[in-house]
Amino acid sequence: MDATLNIDDLRRAARRFLPRGMFEYIDRGTEDETALSRLRRSFDRCELMPRVLVDTNGRSLETGLFGRRRPLPFVVAPTAAAGLVRFGGEVLLARAAQAAGIPFCVSTQSITAIEEIAASGAELWFQLYVWRDRGLTHRLLDRVAACGTETLVLTVDTAVSPKREYNQRNGFGVPVTPSLRGAVDVALHPAWAWTVLLRCLRSGGWPAYAHYPPEFRGRITEAAAHDPVRLCDRVCWSDVAELRRRWKGRIVIKGILSPDDARQAAEAGVDAVVVSNHGGRNLDSAPSPLAVLPRIADEVGDRLTVLADSGVRRGSDAAKLLAAGASAVLLGRAPLFGLAADGQRGAERAFAILADELDRTMSLLGCRSVADLRGCRMG
Repeated sequence: MDATLNIDDLRRAARRFLPRGMFEYIDRGTEDETALSRLRRSFDRCELMPRVLVDTNGRSLETGLFGRRRPLPFVVAPTAAAGLVRFGGEVLLARAAQAAGIPFCVSTQSITAIEEIAASGAELWFQLYVWRDRGLTHRLLDRVAACGTETLVLTVDTAVSPKREYNQRNGFGVPVTPSLRGAVDVALHPAWAWTVLLRCLRSGGWPAYAHYPPEFRGRITEAAAHDPVRLCDRVCWSDVAELRRRWKGRIVIKGILSPDDARQAAEAGVDAVVVSNHGGRNLDSAPSPLAVLPRIADEVGDRLTVLADSGVRRGSDAAKLLAAGASAVLLGRAPLFGLAADGQRGAERAFAILADELDRTMSLLGCRSVADLRGCRMG
């Protein structure tokens, strides 16, 4: 891992280890992938104004978030694929997050149950997709709360499954479709086949989504989910109000890009929003978070916590989101690349790389703290 100098190095290692279908599920976007390319361009075009002759000795990446001091301004974003990247991938990611002192957000579509992940000792958040059957959704919330989870992350930008044509071509859609092409793909990646696929099969067969009710917990190779646990395209602000009444902890709304939506979130009494375009994986015409973040932070930053994610590959990318108004940055693909490259150690390496780059960026900008980044004029 010492030879990996940046996230792209980890990405290349992940590409070698993972079957093409698995890698592209993580790495690529949706439709023509214009949102994905727009993400990278937004970071590349953003400039930060350095201040020189500033004493930055003793600078710190420590960040206050939800009343707690944390060593880094990072959160591990919820991802559905971690359990297939490495065997027990969600637990390995949670352990890496715990070692880094940052929260780990468990996905509704996790392969591993939150009860097992909680044994890692990490601070767990839980990402929620609202199912069509609200009663089943509320039962899931009770289960999550029983694990001591205090922060609920409601994803609101996925009313329907996006069109990811490469998943269909690779047989890695929902469900995963066994095929000759897929078998050849797996055969060309024997390390993954032996250490992930065969271990899954030996420990109980093809994985399933661990948070789905037992009666609807089909394997990932089986037909699409039963109607009660399908993605719901009728989620609205009344559901947020109902969650606010039922959930005693913090509520974060993930997938906000409109200042008007951010304002309505503040009025609904939620604790935070994540400015996100889902990593360029949902609406291909969506703006990049960096393009809308300053206005959202100005609009609601005094009423709730503003977080951001999507497309972070460098510590300087994180610095730009923090300078634009985010209090912390969620990381999705970067830790997954590290996880694929070398399990828990690879995920820890991803956090270390981004932290080092952020620290260097802050020093070169003349910033002693993460809060000082707000004073960097963006060109």
